[in-house]
Amino acid sequence: MSEDFVLNASSREDAGKGASRRLRRLDGQVPAIVYGGNKKPASISVSHKDLSKQLENEAFFSHIISLVIDDKAEDVILKDLQRHPAKPQIMHADFMRVSKTKKLNTSVPLHFLNEESSKGVKLQGGKIVHNMVQLEISCLPADLPEFIEVDLADVEVGQVVHISDIKLPKGVTSVALSHGDDHDLPVVAINKPKGGSDDDEAESEAEGDSE
Repeated sequence: MSEDFVLNASSREDAGKGASRRLRRLDGQVPAIVYGGNKKPASISVSHKDLSKQLENEAFFSHIISLVIDDKAEDVILKDLQRHPAKPQIMHADFMRVSKTKKLNTSVPLHFLNEESSKGVKLQGGKIVHNMVQLEISCLPADLPEFIEVDLADVEVGQVVHISDIKLPKGVTSVALSHGDDHDLPVVAINKPKGGSDDDEAESEAEGDSE
């Protein structure tokens, strides 16, 4: 974790849709909630401008954030984000408190390496199909990775990469795999090029006609 994220927030007493609309429209604020740990959930607001700027960095989604609420800092992670369906506007954010000594469950993005240069694509003409773009993991806050790499260099047509095939960083485990081998879900695959079998059939039929 090479970067520190700090986000300023203010506590708020007013609740409800009307209050949230006023925050967004008049004050340029995003209504949010922080929960977890040994404290009660708290309603807060954060600057839309500041939050938008932080969200430009992918690491913000899977990184410990120092959330400063009325001059008091808490370690949190971003758990949920609601955006307007049509406008570039953040509607609501959920932050979860974390403890440096307790493992947390969160999702981190998957970065797929060597897609176009993989054996299945470059040499065999296959097509990559992603079943997941992020993975739910469990780890201590200090071990939280910004992303997890999935190298496809040696993956061939017809192969499926499962969760168990991914090399996870030290101290990081898959939440799905902790429930047993039957939760070893597919992550990415390289499928046969479309029309391959049809072309083969067409060729065999053509050979038969020529005889």
